[in-house]
Amino acid sequence: MCNVSNFKQAVGFLISILAFNVSAQPEKSVEEILLRADQYRLDSAAAKVVSEVQLYENDELETTRHYTVYTRPERESLVVFKSKVEAGQKMLMLGDNYWLLMPKSRRPIRITPMQKLLGEASVGDISTLTWSADYQGKWVQSLELKLPMSESVMVNQLELTAKTSGASYQRIELWLEKGSDFPIRATMYLRSGKLAKEAWFTKGERNARTSVVAMTLHDRIQPSKKTVINYQEISPVALEAKYYNPAYLSRNTVSGL
Repeated sequence: MCNVSNFKQAVGFLISILAFNVSAQPEKSVEEILLRADQYRLDSAAAKVVSEVQLYENDELETTRHYTVYTRPERESLVVFKSKVEAGQKMLMLGDNYWLLMPKSRRPIRITPMQKLLGEASVGDISTLTWSADYQGKWVQSLELKLPMSESVMVNQLELTAKTSGASYQRIELWLEKGSDFPIRATMYLRSGKLAKEAWFTKGERNARTSVVAMTLHDRIQPSKKTVINYQEISPVALEAKYYNPAYLSRNTVSGL
């Protein structure tokens, strides 16, 4: 008799949990949530993104780099390396195809998605990928998330799976502020399943709109390394089609970009 009573209590408890999870699901679709989250990072289809990237080792600033990224629809972007030590370098990404262009070489160098991720501030992180276009999302749960500075916020947790082989990361766990869908935290996993990086997003204002103004990346493969990407300018800019041609880029310095 006691066993029957315990069984009924357990079933009731499970039903209550399931009922809570169903009711906790957001009214919007996951696709709508991701579109809104992306708008805090890029609010136009074609944009110019000016970034300052600070590289830390054991919390000591090692170096600062500068990049200008031009994005347009269909997962196409051009990264122009602006720091003196990298001057003249460019990275072109057209869907799942990637080229590195060096200032003293007349030939574009084809690279793989994994090579795109090399370095503390990988081009995959700088190029501001869009979650709604590059990933298939799934709602996981609502919960209270503790922030690094001891505060807490209610969030929706999503799990994202790459739609294409060229996505920067195979899987992303994403926490978005409940109600606003502002991105709070993300953990990024390689195709091997290994946790590569953990990101925290900084809320601020740009052009009188709430925006992601910085992203802090903690390297989980090399824990002593940290990268802070400050988005100094994001403006609607559409480059001419010729700039998305690797042959054109290899013959021209495009120093004015």
